[in-house]
Amino acid sequence: MPSGPYIAIEGVIGVGKTALARLLQPELNAQLLLEVFEENPFLSDFYADRARYAFQTQIFFLLSRYRQQHRVVARLLERGLVVSDYTFAKDRLFARQNLSGDELDTYEHLHAALAENVVVPELIVYLYADPPVLMQRIAVRDRPYERGMSLAYIEGLVEAYEAFAREYTEAPILTIDTNNLDYVRNREDLAAVVQRVRSALGQGTHQPELPQFGATDQRAAEVQRATLRRRLTDLQRLRRLTDNDAGVAANPYYAVMRLQERVGQLSGLMAHVLEREEVTEERYGNRLEAQQEAVVESQRALQEGLVDCLTDVLALANRLGVDLESAYLRRFQGLARGEGTDTATRRKEP
Repeated sequence: MPSGPYIAIEGVIGVGKTALARLLQPELNAQLLLEVFEENPFLSDFYADRARYAFQTQIFFLLSRYRQQHRVVARLLERGLVVSDYTFAKDRLFARQNLSGDELDTYEHLHAALAENVVVPELIVYLYADPPVLMQRIAVRDRPYERGMSLAYIEGLVEAYEAFAREYTEAPILTIDTNNLDYVRNREDLAAVVQRVRSALGQGTHQPELPQFGATDQRAAEVQRATLRRRLTDLQRLRRLTDNDAGVAANPYYAVMRLQERVGQLSGLMAHVLEREEVTEERYGNRLEAQQEAVVESQRALQEGLVDCLTDVLALANRLGVDLESAYLRRFQGLARGEGTDTATRRKEP
């Protein structure tokens, strides 16, 4: 029996559905369901001649999506929350864009019969972007069969999706404008999206749990305040409060060696990302998209590696008595004055 919840991400081609689904999976501890679309033997012919190959392409997609939704979704829901990068309902949206007359009537009857056996999402996350932005993203990922896609076709899809978002009543829709978002590279953008999804699911504003301390524990209270403020100075102070190193471990030279070890581990993670990127590029034929997918797949490990490096940088700064935030701000004040960033020049300064 499905236990859910079931979240489906929707939006026009190139808006970033699959990327967000991959990123939400670890954030929500979810099962991931990705649309299988590259197996459609009519797809490249469809983009070359839509009128001739629309019906074959649409029926293939309908049956493929039905098989996946009917067989897989219920099984995944038994394990908990599921995130998908498409809905079964969207197939009908595309059909109405591409078919007409008897072909559309035939499709509608088949879709209605199949839809009765498909699980409806409990939340649809609708990603929006303006047509020029979508065209730019499609051009950047450069999938061969999408190169002939016209602005007019994308504009028609945007209008259809907007109507879909207004008229769909089977599940609540969370609309997110992605024109100025980059949740693949910007963790703050991702955090904002995750918070909105959690709120839409009734989970409230997502905040990491803080340790509970007694009112008399002054040191613990300082740790809690530093955790909440999260400025660089506060993080450095937090590291000082929680640093239990003594003896040899307190030696700054030891801290440098430990930092070098962490950087080496991070380099190993990046080498793994590069390997994944090369494998993925063979499938997509596009290096930028392959890189994005490889980074997303290793997001959690990279995050942990960077946190380890930051932890040791903070510890080293404390051992050397360096206020990192002040030094960092001085660096950017110097850049604003046009002083440049040459390290050798800075070392000559008194």
